[in-house]
Amino acid sequence: MNRRLIALASGAALALTALMPAAANAHGAAKPDPTKPGATVPGTNRKITAAQANACFVWQGGVTASGGHHFADPTATVPPQVPDDWTTAGVYTPGQVRLSARQTIEPDISGTDRYGYVVIGDTLYYSYYQVYGDGTIDNRSLSRVGGGWGSFTFLETSDYESPDNGTKKIYRSTSYALRNDGVLYRWNVGEKGWRASGSYPGFSSVKTMTLIAKTPTYDTFLANTRGGALYTIRIPSASPMKPVVKQVRTRTWQGFETLSAMGCGQYGTLLLAIDKDTKKNYLYAVGHANGLSTVIQSRGEVAGNFSDPVNFRWVTIPVYDTANGE
Repeated sequence: MNRRLIALASGAALALTALMPAAANAHGAAKPDPTKPGATVPGTNRKITAAQANACFVWQGGVTASGGHHFADPTATVPPQVPDDWTTAGVYTPGQVRLSARQTIEPDISGTDRYGYVVIGDTLYYSYYQVYGDGTIDNRSLSRVGGGWGSFTFLETSDYESPDNGTKKIYRSTSYALRNDGVLYRWNVGEKGWRASGSYPGFSSVKTMTLIAKTPTYDTFLANTRGGALYTIRIPSASPMKPVVKQVRTRTWQGFETLSAMGCGQYGTLLLAIDKDTKKNYLYAVGHANGLSTVIQSRGEVAGNFSDPVNFRWVTIPVYDTANGE
């Protein structure tokens, strides 16, 4: 059974305090970790090598101008390389998608399932489709979640699932969206749908952000500002919503329109920073977040075009998509 969280259409608009119906998570049997050596790189027949896994990589995604789904895996080798770069054409109508949260790639018997949340115009949808080995797209669907999304500039979902180690299983799904007036909103997503769980003002200077940590009790984002500073924003899962903000760097980060992070090692993060104006992309190894003492090491410029109109990160199922950056 697919490990996917489906938000079903309901006819009523999604207000910020609304409760939306949704299907429950389907937790099937454990699957091999697709980020480990020997696993197949999504969209290819190539196996992840030990050297690539040890070097760390980011599964960067995008929605192209023509409506395709773009995948690339900038890797922190010396110099940085992009072993895989492919696009699945015809996923959406050209120019249709305005925002995208992370999209999951889950192996299926005949290919892969791909799913996640997107904003089209003023409306939030759950996007789903299957891709077979020959590249054919099937069972494509957009399930309406609700309206009222025209003023939002950022969307992300944090799905935490504890390892299968004999302890009590923990699963938490939380979505975040930043409105153009700097208010950050949060929803808990579960068997009863999208339930608003808080908002917090004061983020009008944030240019973009990326998830670097998710635990049973909090999520942490790394965000850059238009003034060039870099911050961590830790958001405890408890209510009321009270983010803890710490400055990491004071300047030079204002040029990046997209930040995309993937866990690297036990406590580190590999960060891809994309400057769409100059079409330059850079990789950074970021140590465990600790305010201004956080270690950030440049791994160099990455060749390639990641300036899709909409960016997001591809992820595997939550139990393997670890993020321990703070």
